[in-house]
Amino acid sequence: MRSLLFVPGDSESKLEKGFAAGADVVIVDLEDSVAPANKPLARQLAPDAIRTAGGSCRVFVRVNDLGTGHTDEDLAAVVPARPDGIILPKAQGGADVQHLASKLRVAEIEAGLPDGGIGVIPIVTETGLATLSTASYANSSPRLKGLTWGAEDLSAAVGARSTRDDQGRYTDVFRFARTVTLLAASACDVAAIDTVYVDFRDLDGLRSECLEAERDGFTGKLAVHPAQVAVINEVFTPSAEAVGHARNVISAFAAAGNPGVVAIDGKMYDIPHLKRAERLLARANVTA
Repeated sequence: MRSLLFVPGDSESKLEKGFAAGADVVIVDLEDSVAPANKPLARQLAPDAIRTAGGSCRVFVRVNDLGTGHTDEDLAAVVPARPDGIILPKAQGGADVQHLASKLRVAEIEAGLPDGGIGVIPIVTETGLATLSTASYANSSPRLKGLTWGAEDLSAAVGARSTRDDQGRYTDVFRFARTVTLLAASACDVAAIDTVYVDFRDLDGLRSECLEAERDGFTGKLAVHPAQVAVINEVFTPSAEAVGHARNVISAFAAAGNPGVVAIDGKMYDIPHLKRAERLLARANVTA
């Protein structure tokens, strides 16, 4: 999952454009981008949108959070269409993923679907408590496919006037939220997905943020506009040079009988380098 594009679930035209954008995952949004009065309409449109995708991309649905009382209605509407996953906003910890997993199991049974087929990606930093609870996602559910984070709701929760400083970089609170998301995803061995870049006209700024995220270990990024998808896909697709280097590392270990350390062109490589190479090839969807 390189690019995950949010699309308002109450707009047929935006859904059509979203599915044509080339994103790896289209997120049909039933939450923040849909006004309360339009949520019933979004629940009507979402199943057809999921079915229309026809395997052209994966489809997730962002439901309303567990505290709203609307999650069951959302799941009842979309689960029969068999989305690939659910985005859970305002998750407070691993217990919320377990709670959602239980709801999904019931909804899958009622829809005649296999148990466990629908994955979950929680947004894990939208409150102070949530940000301090990211370690709790480890071993929370086999449905867990990734972790992502959000800055805007967290800023409202803590009372921050801005998420960024005068140079456009996240301030300490939001850098911390980003960091614990990455570490928690690593602990869970699931995808680490960077948050949205809200200025969708600033593609240079988006590229810069994608490059930093990819460098640090994120494997994908949320998008809020179809114009952002191409940049995200480009940056998070391993280059031919990187793939070639990863293959060389893996081949060197194999040729040496998989020792703890090998030398390649005068440089020492150990097991963490091997694991990083294997993960890069997995991201590139190629073999050694």
